[in-house]
Amino acid sequence: MGTINADFSGETAVVTGASSGIGRAVANGFGDAGATVINADVRAAPKDLDAEAPTHEAIEDRGGTAVFVETDVSDPTQIESVIEAAGEFGGVDVMVNNAGVHRSAEFLDVTPEDFDFVHGVNLKGAFFGTQLAAQDMIDRGVEGTIVNTSSTTAERAEWNHSHYAATKGGIQMLTRSAALELDRHGIRVNAVAPGPIATEIREGWSEEARDTVGESGDLPSRAGTPADLRDAYLYLASEGASYVTGETVWVDGGSSL
Repeated sequence: MGTINADFSGETAVVTGASSGIGRAVANGFGDAGATVINADVRAAPKDLDAEAPTHEAIEDRGGTAVFVETDVSDPTQIESVIEAAGEFGGVDVMVNNAGVHRSAEFLDVTPEDFDFVHGVNLKGAFFGTQLAAQDMIDRGVEGTIVNTSSTTAERAEWNHSHYAATKGGIQMLTRSAALELDRHGIRVNAVAPGPIATEIREGWSEEARDTVGESGDLPSRAGTPADLRDAYLYLASEGASYVTGETVWVDGGSSL
């Protein structure tokens, strides 16, 4: 089976929430493809059990260029600081708004604090990450790309996910709206919607539960991994997707079927 051989040499990619999980896999992918990677996360230390070094150090150990910028994406001023940091490497060429949080709660039990926390990181972070990165691209005359992380819960309801799903549905429409308005600047905006992926964000999903995904004969046949998603982000940010904008690509092992 062939592989994607994207080349991002000379470009700078900002990946929010890149210390662990999907963001770490995506950041490593861009680093291996030649990009300078900026990990914008609240902590540098990874949560992944198999991660031996922070993302930026792992990329540098393989000969790449990467930095960590402590960032709470729910605060737009901190996103501005990340954009400024990218300026030291020429500015943002690729923006991946991936940072996300999840709190399980039945609809009737969601508190205003739960709602604000999840929306602040997931939707507000993606909104202003898109806006501020786009403004940097416009100011520099760069036809850059933006990739947001949505979820299959944007269109498929799940128990205990109401406030989380609302953010992912919002990200899907943010992606479409931003793509429409930024097209005249040559900026493409797309999203990836992961299905059941084995990351630390899915609290309460035990290792046993992950291993039994698909045993009933339904799709997906297995739980996905962050590595299963990496190339979707690289593709959407690459010249190979130059005629793709406003789309949400579902990478879910067929669960949407």
